[in-house]
Amino acid sequence: MPLFSGQQNQDISTWEPQAADSRLASTAGADPSGVFTSDLSVSEYVLLGEAGFEPLGFVVGSSIYHVGLQVGRWGRNQELQVLTQAMYNAREMAMARMRAEADHLDADGIVGVQLRMQMYAWGQSCLEFVATGTAVRHLAGQGSHRAPDGRAFTSDLSAQDFFRLLAAGAVPVAFVLGTCVYHIAHQGMLQTLRQAGQNQEMMQFTQGVYEARELALGRMQAEATDARSSGIVGVTVEVKNHVWGEHATEFLATGTAIRRLADEHKLPETSPKPTFTLGLDQ
Repeated sequence: MPLFSGQQNQDISTWEPQAADSRLASTAGADPSGVFTSDLSVSEYVLLGEAGFEPLGFVVGSSIYHVGLQVGRWGRNQELQVLTQAMYNAREMAMARMRAEADHLDADGIVGVQLRMQMYAWGQSCLEFVATGTAVRHLAGQGSHRAPDGRAFTSDLSAQDFFRLLAAGAVPVAFVLGTCVYHIAHQGMLQTLRQAGQNQEMMQFTQGVYEARELALGRMQAEATDARSSGIVGVTVEVKNHVWGEHATEFLATGTAIRRLADEHKLPETSPKPTFTLGLDQ
């Protein structure tokens, strides 16, 4: 992401608690006699096997982050770059630590990635950013499904969409995001009075929201370009108000960057195709 890339020390972003090492050491990815752990449903587990992958272990990345303060000008649309940088750094550290756990398991990828925030009663001025997913490995062991940098891919696609993507001859590269914390200007009293009782577009608000959303989408697209992908699927744009007041809003764009596979790595034509089943019970 061009605006805030390179802000974090690599040693800090890949730091892992010692407790994670002992947990990962007893999973199937690190120990042939170990058990795998996952957040997959039974149906997703079966479908993952049909796609030629096996789960290795449930991987986690976390960062508890104190978000700083920045005051926007009352009547001006503007990005709050201090807050944007904080939201980026915290998420990137959580994602980097989750990916480092996958490296411990020699995984080809991480599926079902979820990125969420939560607060604790003992740290009301802090937010915890948590990234979770299931590390997987291709049964053929060819490593062809890994990201172009040779490490595990990350994806927030469901197992069903992951299967369809492989059947189409593509593979995830990275879960990409773009964010922008933006201060939407307040309206003056005279402007509010002039608009009373009229149908009229709120141009100041429209322009501010447009710019914030475009910044988030552009940064997500830049991450996909840096990851050497060919496109992004499953794009969503969320609006999050958090704790900064009614006129400071975060726009978060996320999606899964993908690339095309060589013909020899596509799923065979004999692979079962997912079907839709409608239950008749109420």
